[in-house]
Amino acid sequence: MELLTPSPGLVFWTSLTFVILLVILRKYAWPSILRALKVREETIHFALEDAKKAKEEAEQMEHQRKKVIDEARKERDLILKEARQVKSEIIEEARNEAREEVQRMLEKASRDIEMQRKDAMLEIRKTIGNLSVEIAEKILKEELSGEEKQKKVINAYLNEMNFN
Repeated sequence: MELLTPSPGLVFWTSLTFVILLVILRKYAWPSILRALKVREETIHFALEDAKKAKEEAEQMEHQRKKVIDEARKERDLILKEARQVKSEIIEEARNEAREEVQRMLEKASRDIEMQRKDAMLEIRKTIGNLSVEIAEKILKEELSGEEKQKKVINAYLNEMNFN
């Protein structure tokens, strides 16, 4: 059993060695360990802050990206709206020009028809005048005795004439 129970001298020297080792470690190693832990803690702290800043920047960039996309969509919608409006204006202008052209053509055709009608009326008047002169000439050539004879001659000559 002696192996299992430590001797008091062994306990004393082991304890003394432990205390000396503790004092040496505390004086020389402990500050270095603490400094290393402090540096490690600061490094972790800075890394966390950098990560937090990076996350905030990423969120801000995402927000800006969404804002830019929204602005681009609004601008696109505005451009499309303006394009539709310009298209409508061009179509309306073309329709108005077409209406004006049709109106001008109708007016010109109306004037041409009126001129042709007037020319035809003049020609008819000339023809009627010539016919009247011819009829009067023929009537005067014949011997006219009485009103009945004159009517017969006029009707006969009118039937002779072709009014086409």
